[in-house]
Amino acid sequence: MIEIDGSIGEGGGQILRTSISLSSLFQKSVRIYNIRAKRSKPGLKLQHTIGIRAAADISNAKIEGAKIGSEEVIYEPSEIKGGNYNIEISTAGSISLVLQVLMPIVAFSPKKVKLMITGGTDVKWSPPVDYVKYVISGILKRMGFNFNINIIRRGHYPKGGGKVISDFTPVRHLNGLNPEDYDSIKEIKGISHCCRLPEHVAIRQMKSANKTLKENNYPEAKIEVETYKRDEDPHRGPGSGIVLFCIPDNDIPIGGDALGARGKRAEIVGREAAQNLIKELDSKTLLDKHAADIIVPYIGLAHGKSKIKVRKLTNHIKTNIEITEKFLENRYKVQKLENGLNEISIEGINYTNEYIS
Repeated sequence: MIEIDGSIGEGGGQILRTSISLSSLFQKSVRIYNIRAKRSKPGLKLQHTIGIRAAADISNAKIEGAKIGSEEVIYEPSEIKGGNYNIEISTAGSISLVLQVLMPIVAFSPKKVKLMITGGTDVKWSPPVDYVKYVISGILKRMGFNFNINIIRRGHYPKGGGKVISDFTPVRHLNGLNPEDYDSIKEIKGISHCCRLPEHVAIRQMKSANKTLKENNYPEAKIEVETYKRDEDPHRGPGSGIVLFCIPDNDIPIGGDALGARGKRAEIVGREAAQNLIKELDSKTLLDKHAADIIVPYIGLAHGKSKIKVRKLTNHIKTNIEITEKFLENRYKVQKLENGLNEISIEGINYTNEYIS
């Protein structure tokens, strides 16, 4: 059994998510203790328990300690199976973070997987589902892993109620990721939404984002505005947000996003999203810092060598590397480049899905 101290590094939920994913793939039992030890309220939250239980369903795993507040979990997986799964987070717990647990597992399932998840689509401390849909999917498609995400209904804090249906096609193996340096930007796109709020909120977010991009000598983004008539709005509570994603000429998307909040002007939301994207583009990074964190386990599992460049080597990235190495024989190499970027490379283990020919 692999023992993992949940207090190492950033000491948050990413340790749990990566451990459960890789435990399922390698069919190695894992004990995770000191879970979320560095958070103000340690232990499992509802979204973590739901993610563990969903992974256990897909991986035929036995679990101990998967309850709210628990600081220790034992997870003993068996064979992964495909099919359809209905996953309900009764709060505004993050759908994106549940997907982070499950996606590496379903990438190597025996057959296609459909996940129907209810919860929060646009919430704090989590990438929006639109970011997963447009940025992470584009990167993983490059590695050979294809999936579709359909947002049926959005869910914001505190009422949740969002609904997302995702369809995944498993792979035999993942291709290594070696994005080329890019010379130019093909286009910048995005989606600005508001629910149970006047439509001008989403419009102002969009205009502010484009104003900020223009002021920094970037092209205007093609931003879809998503709003709802008051008597036709299916959402539980008010909320807004904007996700921007740039498509460089190497076709690896780079994202930036921001979330609305009570008392926070729409112009600030739009500006924040643009500024977050601009930080990444100004640095000439090949993956934004959030994508780099999420992609770490995938490049370790891939066929052949992967090499990615990131603007900022966050504690999340460092911790995810440390956890992933507990399951792999190979090791990541991290070095600072002369241009200020950080290069992460690894010779992948060529994890192979024996069910796919």
